[in-house]
Amino acid sequence: MQLTPSTPDQPQASGTTPLPTGPDLSSLRVALFSGNYNYVRDGANQALNRLVGYLLRQGAAVRVYAPVVENPAFEPTGDLIDIPALPLPGRSEYRIPFALGRRARRDLAAFAPNVVHVSSPDVAGHRAVSWARRRHLSVLASVHTRFDTYPRYYNLAWIEPILTAILRRFYRRCDALVAPSESMAQVLRDQRMNYDISLWSRGVDRDIFHPGRRDMAWRRSLGIGDDDVVVGFLGRLVMEKGLDVFADAIDDLTRRGFAHKVMVIGEGPARAWFEARLPGAVFVGFQGGADLGRAVASMDVLFNPSITETFGNVTLEAMACALPVVAAEATGSESLVENHVNGRLIRPGAIHSFAEALRAYVVDPALRARHGAAGEARSLDFSWDRINQAVAETYLRLIRQKQAPR
Repeated sequence: MQLTPSTPDQPQASGTTPLPTGPDLSSLRVALFSGNYNYVRDGANQALNRLVGYLLRQGAAVRVYAPVVENPAFEPTGDLIDIPALPLPGRSEYRIPFALGRRARRDLAAFAPNVVHVSSPDVAGHRAVSWARRRHLSVLASVHTRFDTYPRYYNLAWIEPILTAILRRFYRRCDALVAPSESMAQVLRDQRMNYDISLWSRGVDRDIFHPGRRDMAWRRSLGIGDDDVVVGFLGRLVMEKGLDVFADAIDDLTRRGFAHKVMVIGEGPARAWFEARLPGAVFVGFQGGADLGRAVASMDVLFNPSITETFGNVTLEAMACALPVVAAEATGSESLVENHVNGRLIRPGAIHSFAEALRAYVVDPALRARHGAAGEARSLDFSWDRINQAVAETYLRLIRQKQAPR
């Protein structure tokens, strides 16, 4: 059947816009809501921008509703409409959307989406879900981080059950969820967040991340010798990334006399704390594009102790550069790292075990090479277009379900 893209001047009697009835992505009109689309760079918002780019290339119409700042981290993909937001207390670089706002509501009415995608469980996300439900529109929520685990890093663990209950209410008002890894999807099922959960994995840019980016001259410029084994950290420098566990494991490795260097890639509010804890480490700050690929490939092993990621973009990027990965046995990493094959999975917080896993890679170059090669081979399975196609097909499935007679 030939599909006709829905437009704002084609209302149905029910008040909704015409919906696609087949697999034509050009019929999609997607309203995407994000708490951080481009003002701070992280893996989640870069994935959203890639998704929007893919949808636009397929002829779909997309409108993004998110906070706008004067100097964003990067230019947004697609049309971005500002929504009201306030700085997050104690973390002013992030903003909390607290409403849709009149401008966004007027724009939504004119745009007339046929599917709504919410990517953060903030107040504006709740309002967007309510807006869509009143109009009988399909709602997809994407899960990007373990929000319910954040309080434990700020001595507020008692809040976690309350936060989990709030998240459950939000996600169960959506028609379906997409999670970036099977391990995260299972966590969501166990928490009864929703019963329609599929995968929206992550891809890796093979032009940027590959072993050929390794640059020994650049390493030397940082004071790292050719024979030095570099244990690397990659990510935003915030406590919920497991900075304390990383530092404690490095202390253990150092006390046991195994020579190594530490390289830290990233910026964030906890940088001063991390520099004080790791006085001998090389901090290279934020790196982007080809420079990031060079920095990652110039490590020898990635150490990722975080338990908050739902996928682990940094883990995949390191694997693409043929690095073995030592990671916490948690959502995200479990779907990428195969224990004793391309890295090590360690019980979260087990400092001595982390240090022992790092020691094995520090002293055994053949093990590093073997596990690194296995990781690179695994990374070839992650193609951005194939991954984003799965999300587009989920939109279409939800729209068909909404059309079906009850």
